[in-house]
Amino acid sequence: MPLRVTFVAAARSSPLLAERFEDDRPLDQAGWGEVERVARELLPLAAAELRYCSPTPRSRATGEGLGYAPLVQLGLRDCDMGRWRGLTLGEAMAREPEAVDAWLADPRATPHGGESLVDFITRVGGWLDTRPVEDGCRVVAVAEPSVIRAAVVYALKAPPSTYWNIDVRPLSTTSVTGRAGRWNLRFDGVSAQTSRA
Repeated sequence: MPLRVTFVAAARSSPLLAERFEDDRPLDQAGWGEVERVARELLPLAAAELRYCSPTPRSRATGEGLGYAPLVQLGLRDCDMGRWRGLTLGEAMAREPEAVDAWLADPRATPHGGESLVDFITRVGGWLDTRPVEDGCRVVAVAEPSVIRAAVVYALKAPPSTYWNIDVRPLSTTSVTGRAGRWNLRFDGVSAQTSRA
């Protein structure tokens, strides 16, 4: 059996329009409520041999709230947004519209002085490729939605621009299976036989 890595998107720390680059805010009340509502459904993932999380407060709190006791992984940190750190996309656009346009158009651009989208995807992919390769090993990682999007782009060997077309909702799960350099996206759901039972 191949290695299986299941990513769990961190619960929210703000309404979607108030999301900030490299957001270090803790879970808000709504985020905690979401964790409580899905904890029972996501608790089986705690049986994974390895449990990790992004270093953000909301990723750590989500992992703890779900009963995973995850180990923080710096390789799962959000994209380094340089001087735009802590800003919303709208705020960055108001301050530097041409720089934001360049960043959105070119995955190698770093007008903010931080990490390019290509470098971010490569870093997250490097983390994925260095997971233990024991047959059948299961890994769960609570991460920021941006990190999960980067992992999906890397796993599929998709063009970096694909990153902008992936929507990762809070507390959703995304699994990849395989080994270093050979990953498959896995969709889990209730099979027809299971749903009849």
